[in-house]
Amino acid sequence: MLLCLAALTPSLMAQVSSYGDKQIGPVNSQPSVLKGVGIAQRLNEQLPLDLTFTDDSGKQVQLASYFGKKPAILALVYYQCPMLCSEELNGLTSALQMVDEIPGRDFNIIIVSIDPSEGTDLAAAKKASYLKRYGRPETADGWHFMTGTQPNIDALTKAVGFGYVKVPGPDGKLNQFAHASAIQIVTAQGKLAQYYMGVEYSPKDLRLGLVEASNNHIGSRVDNILTYCYHYDPQTNKHSLIIARVLQLGGAMTVILLGGFMWIMFRRDYRQAHDQLVSGTKVNG
Repeated sequence: MLLCLAALTPSLMAQVSSYGDKQIGPVNSQPSVLKGVGIAQRLNEQLPLDLTFTDDSGKQVQLASYFGKKPAILALVYYQCPMLCSEELNGLTSALQMVDEIPGRDFNIIIVSIDPSEGTDLAAAKKASYLKRYGRPETADGWHFMTGTQPNIDALTKAVGFGYVKVPGPDGKLNQFAHASAIQIVTAQGKLAQYYMGVEYSPKDLRLGLVEASNNHIGSRVDNILTYCYHYDPQTNKHSLIIARVLQLGGAMTVILLGGFMWIMFRRDYRQAHDQLVSGTKVNG
């Protein structure tokens, strides 16, 4: 049993590190680069709807134009993100494929780049990619990929509670970002109603969040277990995705459950053998 339990943890870790160059980051310590990075859940906070961003067609649009009648899903990413932002949007798109509500008709999807150097071409390319992935081109009016100036990005991220910092890329230049992964559900009045952490989202929870936001209902705080993007290690010149605490907890729970199951089975076999021995002794006596 001990050998089985000892072999379990490495197998769990291998399942995660097998995705490209993703690796498990430090478990008990947070890299200094991630100080100031995180999500402060500011439920019921009013978004600054007077902010203006450039949409994927090159038009200047106020955030207010996407609110008033229906809720929205808000995601803060950057379009040239090497890995995690794409996974976040992939997870969102996959969840939306199993939700009855339709973008544009029932809610809006607002994706805002945190990188002020990114422009309309990148935003338009990302929209085309995810619209194709979603498989319903008629919903294009419900998908909005935005870019903006640094002051407007700062105002929006501050309202959302989205902390991020610049980090060096493989060329040593500060052209990448360390940030946590989450999407936000926003009411029709532009108030933050719910946060969903990570890169995979439950279609059931997503639908419930949209329905509640449609009724201006503010959700409750969720456990602040964060997935970070990226940790740049200049010694290895690689990026590693930090999901340490989630995996640690999952591995520990698996070990406990497996150990408990094996203990129950061994105890049952022992009792059966003991009862048989007692019965045999009585018969022979």
